[in-house]
Amino acid sequence: MMPPTALVRRAAPVLACIGVLALWQVAALALKNDSFPTAVEAMRAIPAILGDKEALINIMASLRRMAIGFGVAVLVSIPLGLMMGRSRAVAAFFNPLLMVIYPVPKAALMPIIMLWLGVGDITKTLVIFLGVSLPVIYHSFEGAKAVEEKMLWSGAAMGLSAIQRMVRIVLPAALPEILTGCRTGLVLALITMITSEMIARQSGAGNILFNALDMGQYDTVFAMIIIVGAMGIGLDAIFERVRARLVRWSEPQFDMPLSFS
Repeated sequence: MMPPTALVRRAAPVLACIGVLALWQVAALALKNDSFPTAVEAMRAIPAILGDKEALINIMASLRRMAIGFGVAVLVSIPLGLMMGRSRAVAAFFNPLLMVIYPVPKAALMPIIMLWLGVGDITKTLVIFLGVSLPVIYHSFEGAKAVEEKMLWSGAAMGLSAIQRMVRIVLPAALPEILTGCRTGLVLALITMITSEMIARQSGAGNILFNALDMGQYDTVFAMIIIVGAMGIGLDAIFERVRARLVRWSEPQFDMPLSFS
């Protein structure tokens, strides 16, 4: 039988969602505003969206752009962050560039990128790439910087080249920090995906949401918000399971009793 604490921990997310939906329902009934449908009305619109072939194609297109932007950002950002963490020259070169780009909202870059590349998939994927790359670079940098020098000296003494030390020592040691950055980047990929599609409106989940808003279909608007939120929760849960398996060795173990009573 599952212990009560474990049962509560498993049920907590579901109870939190039920609580939010209940508050939403009460607030909508109290306000009686046409632009603020009840939770029940929004939930009823979800099957209609998921049952529409065109809507599913749009949602899959969004996930494809998100996967490409996220994947390319990870492939570029992890090596760059690791090199910055181990080389002062590389860090000195890239730090000013990153500090200029970091505070700029990625949605603010959309008009400029659209002028250069049009309103197609490349523009939206590039915005996702920019949104994901910065946290991944930062956490890769911090993870690489925290690697103990004596581990690298030992690798050099064993005849490992600089590239081999980076791959066989720095990368595994920095992996917990890198995956933390990737998890943050995954959330930002979803946010920038929806934002880019709401600005460059051709296809995607953001396009469905904004079209429904234009036509006054507020139940569809809130239903899409629920769908996007569910996508975020699902992707984060999957990534967290993968992360926990990859860096199980780094997780703290609480085997000692906290109380002897």
